[in-house]
Amino acid sequence: MTDPRLPVRARKLLRVPKLWAIPLVLGTVVVAVMTALYIGAAVDPLAHLRGLPVGVVNLDAGVTAGSRSIDLGKQVEAGLLGSPAISSRLHLEVSTLAQAEQAMGRDDLYATLVIPPNFTASLLQVAGLHVPAAGTAAAPHAEILTNERAGTVGASLASGILQPALAEASRRIGQHLAAMVPASALTGATRVVLANPVTVIATQYRPLPDNSALGLSAFYLALLTMLSGFLGATMVNSVVDSALGYATSEVGPRWHQRAPVPISRWQTLLIKWPVTAVLTAVMTGVILIVAVAGLGLDAPYPGILWLYMWLCAASIGIGVIVLLAIAGGYGQLLALLLFVYAGLASAGGTVPLQALPGFPRLLSYFEPLRQVLAGTRSILYFGAAGAAGLTQGTVFAAVGLVFWLALGSAVVRWYDRKHFYRIDPDVIAYVTKSVQERRARQAAGGEPAGGERSG
Repeated sequence: MTDPRLPVRARKLLRVPKLWAIPLVLGTVVVAVMTALYIGAAVDPLAHLRGLPVGVVNLDAGVTAGSRSIDLGKQVEAGLLGSPAISSRLHLEVSTLAQAEQAMGRDDLYATLVIPPNFTASLLQVAGLHVPAAGTAAAPHAEILTNERAGTVGASLASGILQPALAEASRRIGQHLAAMVPASALTGATRVVLANPVTVIATQYRPLPDNSALGLSAFYLALLTMLSGFLGATMVNSVVDSALGYATSEVGPRWHQRAPVPISRWQTLLIKWPVTAVLTAVMTGVILIVAVAGLGLDAPYPGILWLYMWLCAASIGIGVIVLLAIAGGYGQLLALLLFVYAGLASAGGTVPLQALPGFPRLLSYFEPLRQVLAGTRSILYFGAAGAAGLTQGTVFAAVGLVFWLALGSAVVRWYDRKHFYRIDPDVIAYVTKSVQERRARQAAGGEPAGGERSG
């Protein structure tokens, strides 16, 4: 029999297969899932792009010459709507300019194509064709209003698909106009102009404010909010378990183990939840103090932003506490995968949701980070409008909070009813008695002081 007073050598423990197998298997699986989720969601956005919302506003009135009506703006609109290459990637929404601006103002469109009122008339004049009752027309052009506030990558993808399509439409319009020009009037200069008669102008709709991290400030704050919930919960779990004697406390060379307190899982949870709620309030407040007051981040509604971030961080933190209470040490791993890596893959913070592969896009419907981002973006870029994502984010955070509270209450109280003790009461009684006896001996001078502390 091994003498328990003799120290165990590392070489002996390294021969134990389980010591190697568990971390190797878990580490391999976790890192494979992390890589598949995170890299798979961003490796090729264009290949997965489906349904990116883009507005189409056709203001062109066309031209009527005698019995002939020419409406080149309508042709461009019909060509875009009927093109499989466009419709398979973009969800084109035809509307008025006012409706398109309202949609961009509530984070519903990444861009809007505007065909100006004199589109047909200006093209006919460039071709040298007669335009009845025409004044001086502007150079033929189409304008793409990009909504950078909805996401810089999404706006770039929309513009990147529209511009080649409009260039092709411009060439076809030029060929159509060249066929209408009499051969005697078709000069070399006219041919050059009609080779590509439409200029495409890209303009930012409501440019992003200064100090907004090029449109990524909402994502950064949402990420910090999620991490506040995750890290705050793991710290609370560790500190409370250490204080109750269910975990050790180790700082540098100092090691400390308290005698376990006879407390149920449910009562332990009732301690961790309010501490987590208070801690996340402080952590999110510190984030805004440093980011806004210290670093100058643009945040027009700091009070609303703090309340929203606190709600979201508390919801995530309560969820992490519940996972730790249900799954023990493996709960932290589950929380890391659920809240952090799955959240990063499906949030749409950099790559828009419409450019995500199927599984991350499915995750985005219930992943907390996506909902945190929706509300944060609304507060920072869209005047804290409920329709721009704040209502959605608030509802999801509140529902998530209720869900985790209900799940934790049900499972942990069931553990208690089934007597699934963290430490058997007989063991706690034995340890408590041993500690009391030792303290009595110390008080009588029989042993040096030290209590339950070891180092």
